[in-house]
Amino acid sequence: MDIITKLRDMAKADLKTVVLPEYDDKRVLEAARIIEGEGIAKVLLLTREKMDAVIRERYIAEFLELHKAHKDLDEPTVRKLFEDTLYYAAMMTREGEVDGLVAGANHTTPDMARASIRCLGIDERITIVSSCFIMAVPNCVYGDNGTFLFADCGIIPEPNSRQLACVALSAAELVSKVLHLEPRIAFLSYSTKGSSKAKSVDRIAEALQQLKGLAPDLLADGELQVDAAIVPEVAHIKYPNSPVGGRANVLIFPNLEAGNIGYKLVQRLGQARAVGPLFLGLKKPASDLSRGCLVEDVVDCVAVTAIRAQ
Repeated sequence: MDIITKLRDMAKADLKTVVLPEYDDKRVLEAARIIEGEGIAKVLLLTREKMDAVIRERYIAEFLELHKAHKDLDEPTVRKLFEDTLYYAAMMTREGEVDGLVAGANHTTPDMARASIRCLGIDERITIVSSCFIMAVPNCVYGDNGTFLFADCGIIPEPNSRQLACVALSAAELVSKVLHLEPRIAFLSYSTKGSSKAKSVDRIAEALQQLKGLAPDLLADGELQVDAAIVPEVAHIKYPNSPVGGRANVLIFPNLEAGNIGYKLVQRLGQARAVGPLFLGLKKPASDLSRGCLVEDVVDCVAVTAIRAQ
């Protein structure tokens, strides 16, 4: 069974309700039809007419209380935010009226990230929000038969060592819960175990030590060039003592440029399925969508969001 079919079947096993606030996007409408038709999840397609005026006032009051220390979020500004279905949907998710949120087909990633962080809150264990993609590469012997998790691909431009460690921890938890795989983490670099000297390399090595402090039982290594991370034969030559042994399935990129470029290269040149961006580090499950997403991308993101809510 391929990973996409497996994810959809897992979502069907315990139906959750996912809110889709982009009611006027044709791709979202078609995806909602497929999701309901195949029984992947319950979908709430949130239109402006479904936004209850009394409930919206309650959401606005709660939001203002949550962010009373932020002077840029005064009442007129917040009221304008809640004219959009996105913030209403995010507060529904916060309150548990729905189980998860998927949007981004016609909202930018910064808009989607801000709404999710402000309304859902950040997991105190993780301390930061990042994003990842489940990558399903056809006819691939690396990772777990072509299945990988790439992070961070959408949020943190230049993560420090602590942030890299937190990205890795949250990515590993998603791999365990959603993919039911043992996470094998590689912190990627242009260097393998000191083959080059630079501050950026030191930062990645420090991230590994930080991760060991947070989760000593996780299988992780770094810094590793990508071939040493995913190809056992290369790993044996470049760093034969690596605990990952060239079998990494969680690839942690050193910065946002590398992560974004990396996933798009694999998606386009390797004809991979890229499920995401999936937000990591929030208190409730939420998934972003690329504004260039296809209908199947929306369906897949809803399936994963539903599994995370189970």
